[in-house]
Amino acid sequence: MFYKGDPTNLPTEAESRVIIRFQDCDPLQHLNNSKYFDYFFNAREDQASKLYGFSFEAMFRELRTSWVVYQHQIAYVRPAGISEWVRIITRVIYHDEDTMVTEYVMTNDDRTQLKTLLWVTSKHVSVTTGKRTPHPPELIEYLKAIQLPGVDFPSMDFNERIREIKQSLVPVS
Repeated sequence: MFYKGDPTNLPTEAESRVIIRFQDCDPLQHLNNSKYFDYFFNAREDQASKLYGFSFEAMFRELRTSWVVYQHQIAYVRPAGISEWVRIITRVIYHDEDTMVTEYVMTNDDRTQLKTLLWVTSKHVSVTTGKRTPHPPELIEYLKAIQLPGVDFPSMDFNERIREIKQSLVPVS
């Protein structure tokens, strides 16, 4: 099976603590804009494997499907700097028959400042045909289990979500 665990008891949010590497920074000692994607996607892959026992390879092999990125929406709110420890929080905030939206949040280490917000819209595709295909029932069950509850994505505004996340962070004392 492409994931392990009880689908009624899976966490809806994952978090990683990572350090910003010198090699990934620009001359101003800020994380290069393109490198945010590497940090986010690597964190999510590690988190999904650890928290859910999820394997992209097993999904590919068993279901002959995968997700492909359809759209990114990103806001670089504050720069992440060289040798800085940051938190990367990821969560599925929406899915339907063939689409999934994953939200990626980067904060400073003590979760008081939002650095970056990324929404990634992915389409579920057949690896045989390369065309969109509906999520099968076992994948729908998994997505329902891990989707963050209480998020009305279809009516959500990206900039409003930035404000919500900023307000939810621990205030600086």
